Amino acid sequence: MAPESRSAVLASGLSLSYAWQGAGAGCAVVLLPGPTDSWRSYLPLLAALPESVPAIAVSQRGHGDSDKPDAGYRVEDLAGDLAPFLDAVGVDRAVVAGHSGAGLVARRFALDHPDRVAGLVLLAAPTTLRGHPGLEGFESAVVSGLTDPVDPELARSLVADTTGPQLPPSFADDMVAEILKVPARVWQQTFGALLEYSDIDSLDRIEAPTLLVWGDGDELVGREMQDALVSSMASATLVVHSGIGHSPHWEDPARVAADVAAFVERVGAPPG
Repeated sequence: MAPESRSAVLASGLSLSYAWQGAGAGCAVVLLPGPTDSWRSYLPLLAALPESVPAIAVSQRGHGDSDKPDAGYRVEDLAGDLAPFLDAVGVDRAVVAGHSGAGLVARRFALDHPDRVAGLVLLAAPTTLRGHPGLEGFESAVVSGLTDPVDPELARSLVADTTGPQLPPSFADDMVAEILKVPARVWQQTFGALLEYSDIDSLDRIEAPTLLVWGDGDELVGREMQDALVSSMASATLVVHSGIGHSPHWEDPARVAADVAAFVERVGAPPG
């Protein structure tokens, strides 16, 4: 049975949409979708994860069925929602996973709340997107001029450009529908903030065990970024998926689920 959407109201009054799967007593993994995606982007991974792994996929503010305030879409703002979200759902400490730009959110949370992070899983995560020529071009040529309603063809091209041809058409259609829930102003603020953010000089402060999952067919985030993350972070290891692109949790969810489950089992024991 597919997970059902729930909502958590934070102390600030912000409501975030999420799904919780798994009845195990172990450490939970919190799954953060990439920019414009909702928690439903993790459905293939959730279907492949064992029930022993408690998994919480959450739509960040502005995305999916979560609240869409007028402002607050910096990496720091998105990371700032995580501690009150964990409080709202009754989780003290978790493995935090982020795809693409959400990997920056996961790292920011680890820097700000190291006591609440048992580990990090970074899926196709960049070092930084500041100065990234592809994203800069996309932001200036497409995102800066967006108006509501967002063109469905733009959403469909975004899905196609970030995955391989093996994606089931029905799932691609669902992802397009979720992307179209994101207002133009959220696109603009989110992508603008990603182009400004960098934590490169702080990465050596992250002591949490970190798993990097990357596909060697990724045309958006290169191998050199993965090698730089491994070199900069105290406890990072890299798993490379051959023939997989920018969305490994879509293209090979069974293998990514095995990677995540093994990592959560290894790092999820209480500290001390």
